[in-house]
Parts: sequence; structure tokens; C-alpha cells
Amino acid sequence: MTNAMDSQQALERLAREGSGGMQEVSAVTSPGARAAAWAIKIKSHSSYNVYNVIAVVIGDAGTTPLEIGQQTQAVNLAESFEAEGTLAAGTYAVMFRVGDKNVFYATP
Repeated sequence: MTNAMDSQQALERLAREGSGGMQEVSAVTSPGARAAAWAIKIKSHSSYNVYNVIAVVIGDAGTTPLEIGQQTQAVNLAESFEAEGTLAAGTYAVMFRVGDKNVFYATP
């Protein structure tokens, strides 16, 4: 019972409010768990380092990846958060979900 209470307290601590009203975001995984990741294609630039992207399915060698689902927005961590991004539409990358944001890392 003590371990369950200790675990619950640890999770509550991870989700606590930070100073200045900022919500603290944590990612907790269990052994063997993986972060979800998708292959994506850049559809267009939105603003700063934010892009409109769509998930793709990678097929056999020599075939073009197939777009699936709907477009969403993702942040390119390889570019400045304070300047306009320069990534070209049609660029492929791997996107991860971190907290409530989609992120990827791709250089122009």
C-alpha cells in the first residue's frame, strides 16, 4: 500500500503547478513503453518555427510515401523560436508528441 501511495504522490508532484501560473509538463513512461512517433511531410509554413504537416506511410523502396489523416501543426526544434522558419514544403521528418505539442527536428 505504501508503494502505491508513494507512486501517486510522485505523479501528483509531476503534474503540479509551477511558479507564475505555468503548468509543469512531464512525460512518464513505464519500462518497455515508447514515445509515439510518426513519419510526416511538411505541407506548408505556418509561423515562426511552426509548420502544417501530415502523417505519411512509408511504402516499398522507390515509392512515394502515402499521405494519411488530416493536417496538424508541429514545431521544428531545429529552428529558432524567434525567427521565421525556412523549411521547404515536401520535406519529410519524424514527429513526436511531447506534452501537448507535436515536435520534429529537421534542418533546411
